[in-house]
Parts: sequence; C-alpha cells; structure tokens
Amino acid sequence: MPRIIDVVEFVDETGNEIVHRIPERGSGDFRFGSNVIVRESQVAIFFRDGKTLDVFEPGKHVISTANIPLLIDLLKLGTSGKTPFTAEAYFVSMREFIDKGWGTPEPITMRDADLGMVRLRANGTYNFEVSDPSLFVNKIVGTQGIYETPQVENLLRGLIISRLTDLLGEMKKSLLDLPAMYDEIGAATKAKSQDDFEARGLRLKALYVRSISPTEETAKAIDERAQMGAIGDMAKYIQFQAARGIRDAAQNPSGGVAGAGVGLGAGLGLGQMMAGAMAQSLQAQPQQPQAQQAAASAPDVMTPAEAAAYLKVTEEEINQMIDSGEIKAKKVGKSFRIAKKTLDDFLSS
Repeated sequence: MPRIIDVVEFVDETGNEIVHRIPERGSGDFRFGSNVIVRESQVAIFFRDGKTLDVFEPGKHVISTANIPLLIDLLKLGTSGKTPFTAEAYFVSMREFIDKGWGTPEPITMRDADLGMVRLRANGTYNFEVSDPSLFVNKIVGTQGIYETPQVENLLRGLIISRLTDLLGEMKKSLLDLPAMYDEIGAATKAKSQDDFEARGLRLKALYVRSISPTEETAKAIDERAQMGAIGDMAKYIQFQAARGIRDAAQNPSGGVAGAGVGLGAGLGLGQMMAGAMAQSLQAQPQQPQAQQAAASAPDVMTPAEAAAYLKVTEEEINQMIDSGEIKAKKVGKSFRIAKKTLDDFLSS
C-alpha cells in the first residue's frame, strides 16, 4: 500500500536550508483534504512531471482541486474525492542568506600591466535570497535536479567566479593595484552576476571581495622584481646574488664551497671573481656608437668581397644579388664596383 502523507510541513532547525524536498527521495502520495502547514519565511510548492502545480504562502492550507487546478487534467478522481496523487513538495526558504563564502577553486591566469603574466586566487562572501520561488524550483530543481543546499551554493559560487574572471580580464589592471579596488571589484562582479541570479529566481543582495592574492610562484617573482628594483644596477644585483649564494654555501657544513675545503675566505673571493666576470660580460656587449663608427669607416666604393663583409653574407650571395638586380653595380673589367650608398639603400628596404 502507498504511504499517504496527510500533513505536509517542514521545520528548518538549522536555518541554513534553501530548499527542502518532501519526500526526500521519489514521489510522495498526497490526497485531497490533506493539510499543508507553511511557516513564516517559507513557501511550499507542489511539483509534478516538470510542472509547478501550485504555490502555498505562509499559513495552514487544505489540498483541494481549487488550489491545485492543474491536477484536474492529470488525475481521474474517484467519487469520494480522496484518490491519492503523486507529486513532490518543496519548501523554499524566503529569508536572506548571508555571509556565504565564495573562492576560486583554481588560480586565475591573467595578463598584468606590470608583471606580464600572473596567477592569482580570490575569495569573499555574498548574500542572496529567493525572489521567485516558482521560477527557482523550475530552473534549479526541475531543470538541473539540484535541491540540496551544498549543491545550490556550489552552483552560485560557479556563477560568481565566472563573472569575476571575466571582469579581471576586462580591467587590465596590475595585480599590485587590485587591493585598493576591492569595493569596486565587488560591486562590478555583483552587477555582472545579477542577471544570472535573476534568471534562476534569485536576488544577489551583496557581494564582497575579501582577498585577491598571488599564488606562491607569482609572489616569488614579485619579490625578485622588487629586489632588482631596489638594487637598480644589474651588475650590482649579480654581485649581490653571487655573494648570497657563497654565503649560503659557507653556512652549510655538509656541502658547498666550505664543505669542499675551500673555506669562507676563498669562497668569498670566488664569488667576487664570478660577479666580476658576469659584469664584464654585460659590459662587453657591442655598443651602438661603435657599430656606427664601423659603418662609417667602410669605403664609398666596394668590391663584391668588401660588400659581402659589409653585409655579413658570402661573396656568392652578393653576385646573386647583382645578377637579380637587388643590388646595382658597375662592371669594371672582369669585376664589379658597388657604391656604399647602394648597400645602405638595400639594408633600409
């Protein structure tokens, strides 16, 4: 025999349930004449075959064909009017749910105006309430089969993170500027998420950003950049890094320079030698004035061999350029003479 539910009610002792299903699994057997008790800040919705049958406001109600008219087309009632019908009852809480947490499950990768590419995490809180219980049950429960509070909250967190990620990409701000913009970011994310909430019968009342922080790898890169900025001179920075490495090795009795028998004094001397060599390698790079001086010293008229040296190509390639007309040359005897201006025009083309 089916279990008849004569009294339909739900008491939320935790105060945290957004929606509660009766029965918790499957469909319930209800009959006309049963009592429905809806407490303050609740709404009861009878649901069957993907359709809302009726919505009961706070108070005590008796199930009848008058308040569930859609059943007339779905049921064949007996003469007694007591024929059971199958449905589910959902009690939806209409109070405001506050201080619900949200956070990025995975780091967000974004372009940074100062640091290039960064990965960051964000978290905060939000407040919401059910604005349209019938739409909420149809969209969340009916369409997606979600009715447990953790499932609903996971869905809402996903909506917020999606809009926050989109917003940070549009802002094109540096990670270093974001802490001063938490209020603006929270308000903008709330505005971008509002339509998503309303489409599901919900109202996003408030959204707060508590933290936007870099991942450990990004934080390390920021620290190194700050050290370089504080030191300023690259040669000095290399000397600083080398000296710090030798210091760490000297303090390690089980290995490193000191462990190899070199000793602290020799280690520091080696560090200075390494730093000096690195600094000299940086200073040994060709300077632009020297390159310009070399170009100025080239003869005004060149042979193919001299032109090859000037353009840093082979003499065969120079002859091919002459034959194809890429470089204009004047034939003198069995050889060619090429004007330096012709080569400069070729370089600038």
